[in-house]
Amino acid sequence: MATAAPSAASRIAVVTGASSGIGAATARRLATAGYRVVLTARRKDRIEALAEELTKAGHSALAYQLDVTDRAAVDEFASAFKTIGVLVNNAGGALGADPVATGDPADWRAMYETNVIGTLNVTQALLPKLEASGDGVVVVVSSTAGHGTYEGGAGYVAAKHGEHVLAETLRLEIVGRPVRVVEIAPGMVRTEEFALTRFGGDADKAAKVYEGVAEPLTADDVAETITWAVTRPSHVNIDLLVVRPRAQASNTKVHREQG
Repeated sequence: MATAAPSAASRIAVVTGASSGIGAATARRLATAGYRVVLTARRKDRIEALAEELTKAGHSALAYQLDVTDRAAVDEFASAFKTIGVLVNNAGGALGADPVATGDPADWRAMYETNVIGTLNVTQALLPKLEASGDGVVVVVSSTAGHGTYEGGAGYVAAKHGEHVLAETLRLEIVGRPVRVVEIAPGMVRTEEFALTRFGGDADKAAKVYEGVAEPLTADDVAETITWAVTRPSHVNIDLLVVRPRAQASNTKVHREQG
């Protein structure tokens, strides 16, 4: 994959939700592409271990414990930077798969707070730093859930649609300024935690999500896609990129091999 090297002014890349899955894989990819990565997540031990791994490999990495829903903490974090080149809004996730009639409002609220308000908090706090770089990129990692609903997914769909609209509107509002807004919408991605978290740690339910699917996307597949979008020439904006495994035609149409 050919990539453009980041300029000195835009060399810092902040990745939220970098403790596992797509966030951790994206941090590794961006570090390899020449960025100084700043890893943020609530789990301090995870991001510190990743920062150490990247540093030992010859890259520049810093871990910063952060809850993106805590605006005061986000503002304090942002104050440490004069400029940054890339912000990858990856922190988020799904909780539950109940129908609208019985869905837990607390789960809906938590998903909205993390996926939408968290993205809003970090984007607002770092937008001036991105603009100051002269060549900034805001990446919103949404989901195909934000572009099409499915039974049992309304809470997550609502949150991811909110994130999609945030990216779409921001792009309109800052056109003409030196910041690109990129949305990456992954479909079925098999990571170590996403489905497990969604189903409250029930490993059997989590496994059924991917049952019979020969090759779901991996976190690294999505991370490579993000890095490709970020490293396009400055005048090229990847507005929206939907990435699914070949076996998935839509949110509700998946080819499953018979065991």
